[in-house]
Amino acid sequence: MKNKSLVSRILSSIFFKRASAGAVGYARNTRRLFELIREAIDKSGGLSGANISVFREQLGIVTRLLKAYASGQYRALPWKTLIRVIAVLIYFVSPIDILPDFLPIVGISDDIALMLWLFSGIKDDIENFRQWESNVGTADSAARPVQTIKLS
Repeated sequence: MKNKSLVSRILSSIFFKRASAGAVGYARNTRRLFELIREAIDKSGGLSGANISVFREQLGIVTRLLKAYASGQYRALPWKTLIRVIAVLIYFVSPIDILPDFLPIVGISDDIALMLWLFSGIKDDIENFRQWESNVGTADSAARPVQTIKLS
């Protein structure tokens, strides 16, 4: 319950409202979107702890989803979901928010809580993307010529 109230406070904060307002600009600018993805991956690399591997795995899926969207390969993502994902990533990479990142341990807890809220809220979109991603991988490998080695 405490986590829910933290997420509610984040979502109604000026920090998240600014992130949401800026999300459309990122969605329309591929270069900026790729920079945001890189920043999120870089920030997650500094996290440690027992459950961080699951967090990084989910973040990896979301960043692959955004990369596929930005490159035009995957467009089955609803606009509302795209803007929500981008807004959360903007908030995540920002060092100044409800709990500033320079506060030891506590400073990252709001970022992680918001990311977990995102992962939970878009799980169907994530699953659709994962299914598309696995089909694309299968199609790519089926399209590649099979090399045979002649033994003589």
